[in-house]
Amino acid sequence: MTPETVSLLAEYNRWMNQRLYDAASTLPELELTRDRGAFFGSILQTLNHIAAADLIWLHRFATVTPQPWLDAALQPYPRPSSLRQQIAQDLAGLRICRDGLDTVIIDWASKLTDDQLSQKFSYANMAGQKLSKPYGPVIMHFFNHQTHHRGQASTLLFQAGVDVGVTDLHALIPSEVA
Repeated sequence: MTPETVSLLAEYNRWMNQRLYDAASTLPELELTRDRGAFFGSILQTLNHIAAADLIWLHRFATVTPQPWLDAALQPYPRPSSLRQQIAQDLAGLRICRDGLDTVIIDWASKLTDDQLSQKFSYANMAGQKLSKPYGPVIMHFFNHQTHHRGQASTLLFQAGVDVGVTDLHALIPSEVA
């Protein structure tokens, strides 16, 4: 994991979230909140889970080589105590939160250094268990978790009749002249 890779994943995260929220905004509220049998039930709750998990991790990340700017950037956002904690009342409110979080993530990613990525990262999980892991692979999990649940959300949207379109990271990587 390199700082450049983290920045690419942060840009991909924003790009895909914009696509998902654009697609979701074409559906009526009843379709967004309908239980579709997915792990988090509805499209809205799946998108909410991604935001809640991102907030949990970002608050943890703010403790690595203390980053007061990240603490300050996270002040407007809740510190979820559950992966199912409701972040906003509706899609519009969740999108405002999502757009802000994506800006914070891109800013955080742009400031990461090789030294930070090789550090040990200590935190407590949601059950209160204290863990210590290499920071770089934990960041990889952070982005992989987003991708996993965005895949679920895109499937739910497709089942509701909305095609998100291309979702491949490859589409965001610029071509180079041979």
